[in-house]
Amino acid sequence: MNAEQRYVWVYRPVVFVAALTPLLWLIARGTGLAPDSLGANPIREALHVLGRTALNLLWITLCASPLRELSGSLVPLRLRRMLGLFAFGYAVLHFAVYAGLDLGLNLSRLGAELAKRPYILVGSLALLLLSPLAVTSTRRMMRRLGGRWQTLHRLIYPAALLAVWHFAWQVKADLTQPVWYAAALALLLGWRAWNARRRRQLRGATTSTSAPATAPERT
Repeated sequence: MNAEQRYVWVYRPVVFVAALTPLLWLIARGTGLAPDSLGANPIREALHVLGRTALNLLWITLCASPLRELSGSLVPLRLRRMLGLFAFGYAVLHFAVYAGLDLGLNLSRLGAELAKRPYILVGSLALLLLSPLAVTSTRRMMRRLGGRWQTLHRLIYPAALLAVWHFAWQVKADLTQPVWYAAALALLLGWRAWNARRRRQLRGATTSTSAPATAPERT
């Protein structure tokens, strides 16, 4: 089995199933097919599972580029789009459960909740920033946008920052987990800045060494 076959028949299906498993398990818990029920407050538990899964998948997506550099394999980059779409999908479900099941699609109540609980507004902004990334994730849109595609997809970093803020703001008591997410984001942003600087230095060194030497003056 060559590298392409391993990607098509092993890596991609395994990651797809792994990313889908939290949703399937949540449905099984909600319908009584799993021994572990959703507890006394099923809506809150569903919100917790969907939001945490979205956050985890978003962080895994952000790890694709460092893993590519460390492993020398293109597989993390090839899986990045699918992971990002799953992260967006879980974030949409998280908001849908909140707006649909918790608030009953009551827009006036949603406005009151946004004013009363600003962390909901922060989470909604994170979802809005992720929306254009999901829409432009196809190869056709990549070709159409050209170099602007990479610039647009850097929105994932402020979206991730807002997602951590949303998580930390609603936790209130034990901030251990939000701090870990924030530290991981700081590490990823630091790696990105360092890698970008290293690439610029390499390009500068390559340009200087490939430049033609100046001919000596004749006397």
